Amino acid sequence: MTELENTGDSTGSRETSAGSAISLVQRGNLKALEKTLRKQWRLGQNIVLCWSADERGLLVIFVPHYFLGNYCADDAEHKGNEGFIRDMISGTRRKTREEMFAVSKRLGVAPTFIKLSTALSEEPRVLAEVEQLIRRYGLSYVESRAVLLFDIVEFSLYTPFEQASQLNSLSYSLNSAYNKLLARGIEINFARTTTGDGYYIWNRSLGSDANIELFYFMILVVADNAMARAASRGNTVPVIRTAYHIGGHYELYQAEGVNPTVFSYIVGDVTIELARMVDQAAAKQILIGDFSTQLGEEAAGAGEVSTPGFIAACNRGLSAVEGSHLSNKVMSAINCRLSEHQAEGDEQVSPRRFRIVDKHGLEHYAYNLQLAVDLQSDVLHLGLDDAKLVPGLSADKNVAGKKNLEREQDEQGEERPAASAEELFDDLAGLLQKRQPNIIED
Repeated sequence: MTELENTGDSTGSRETSAGSAISLVQRGNLKALEKTLRKQWRLGQNIVLCWSADERGLLVIFVPHYFLGNYCADDAEHKGNEGFIRDMISGTRRKTREEMFAVSKRLGVAPTFIKLSTALSEEPRVLAEVEQLIRRYGLSYVESRAVLLFDIVEFSLYTPFEQASQLNSLSYSLNSAYNKLLARGIEINFARTTTGDGYYIWNRSLGSDANIELFYFMILVVADNAMARAASRGNTVPVIRTAYHIGGHYELYQAEGVNPTVFSYIVGDVTIELARMVDQAAAKQILIGDFSTQLGEEAAGAGEVSTPGFIAACNRGLSAVEGSHLSNKVMSAINCRLSEHQAEGDEQVSPRRFRIVDKHGLEHYAYNLQLAVDLQSDVLHLGLDDAKLVPGLSADKNVAGKKNLEREQDEQGEERPAASAEELFDDLAGLLQKRQPNIIED
């Protein structure tokens, strides 16, 4: 099975079905449009922002690839510009004629006219193909999407053959999880990009259902990897650490030769958070980011929820994947939960939230996920249990908190006590990158 088939990418089938429904005239328009876009794209030198239909063709706004960086500079002159660009490249890229010229005026860039043999049809299939072409030669922003990061532990220490075997094993676990979900009537249209020692994974579809389905996908990948590891010898199956987060990102298609790639790449807040989480995750650990997301009625609870509420909704829906086979055993029940703690004097328990301090002294937050999979007479435990987690907060390790306090004192004009020798050595170690980031309970 090809990667295209395994990832659930329906591009090829979509084009075939769409092509059979689109008239020859409109198919000619699409080919002419792509030819012109490729020419104006100039190997990635220019990108498309938006388009508008014209009775003689299309109006398109092209800008150089460096334009957006300058336009969205972080200073008073360009305040609010990034929000404007994000809104413009989110969702549908089509604009009315009035909107198109308003954008042109604000950016100071004249629209480019692309002549077609006939007027572009308003058929949904035709417009969908135009949108896809515009995205391929442009830049998109997604405000909220679930993304996974699988990272192979100590990958660089293995031989090239072992590295290839481990990446192949992880790739098989991805394909196996996809097929298991498909057998349960869940078709996840997942995409991936490699990090060298792992993969970023996301669902091409958007919405609460897509996010929950990616969570199910994560569970099946982690379970398949654990079973493969138990049955393997040597270093052919990787030990992985996993992170799941929901957030915003940009999406782009990079140049390969004279054409943009068929597969997209993502970068943004969500990928940064995932990288920081995985940096501090232990082997076999599963970390869930600290986020707020929308749940639809179909997701067992409408409205916006935080991470604990989202995990609870996912746990209630895990029956959808129960009955799947794992190493010839039936997964009769699956349960997930966040690690909990009980504050002194409090009768109720609550999820344990951890603060991750990265190498830049910035703080990130995450939860530890634990899984239990019933396999007939056996129970497969995944993730780290409470006994293996980092103990409580240690004040002398809260480097970021110290730095924030120092900044506040500076701003208020308060005099700080002279740094101790220990603090000076700590600062020096940080400058020399000898200090490792840490993860501590919040």
